[in-house]
Amino acid sequence: MFIKTEALVLRETEYKDHDKLLTLLTKEHGKLTVRARGVKGKTSKIKAGCQLLCYSEFTLRDYQGFYYVSEAESIQMFPELRDNLELLSLASYFAQAAEVISQEDVPNPELLSLLLNAIYALSKLKLPQKLVKAGFELRIACLSGYEPYLDRCPVCGKESPDRFNVTKGVVHCASCHDGDLSEGLRLPVSEGTLAAMRYIVFAPAKKLFSFTLSDDGLHELSGLTETFLVTQLERGFYTLDFYKSLTMENTYV
Repeated sequence: MFIKTEALVLRETEYKDHDKLLTLLTKEHGKLTVRARGVKGKTSKIKAGCQLLCYSEFTLRDYQGFYYVSEAESIQMFPELRDNLELLSLASYFAQAAEVISQEDVPNPELLSLLLNAIYALSKLKLPQKLVKAGFELRIACLSGYEPYLDRCPVCGKESPDRFNVTKGVVHCASCHDGDLSEGLRLPVSEGTLAAMRYIVFAPAKKLFSFTLSDDGLHELSGLTETFLVTQLERGFYTLDFYKSLTMENTYV
């Protein structure tokens, strides 16, 4: 049986002398692990379409419960990423996060759309890295079931609270005392950063990265969204650590 699908290559793993195992994110089938035979050869016809972070149309053959790449035609290769190590490492972090929350054979078109939009914003639109990073992190946390409560302080009702509890996923005022809210990691959040977080959570997918913030605000926002994501998922990302080693930043706790 053959299936044809568009997919982004999330990860590639060396396999034997001439093959690779690819982790793909598709719209219809969710995450798929496929074998690309002979892809490492110089004359391979599928080589271009099977590159890391390449968006391609794949024809896959299902044989004894495993998929093999029959054809791979690149749709968008994002060459700008391959000329900039920072952009490549940040996009790789996005891909690893998407791989972590996606499931085999479970469709997740919103996740694929988010990932493609984030990579496009980095490579084609050349938006600030921290802006794209923050938008991706908070939105993927929402897709993972960890949408934060950002409306108002649940204790006093103030609409501009000054703390974000990344453990509980809720905003509140530093002066308000509540047993449950007092637990976990609480970080300061400015009014502008809170407005940006609200925008990210509720904005239409195509407008996700259409907001502006000062450099200081982007630094604060990126730190909050990063810490929130790794706290909720209870794990770190080696791709994120590498990206931060390039930018000389240490953001999450």
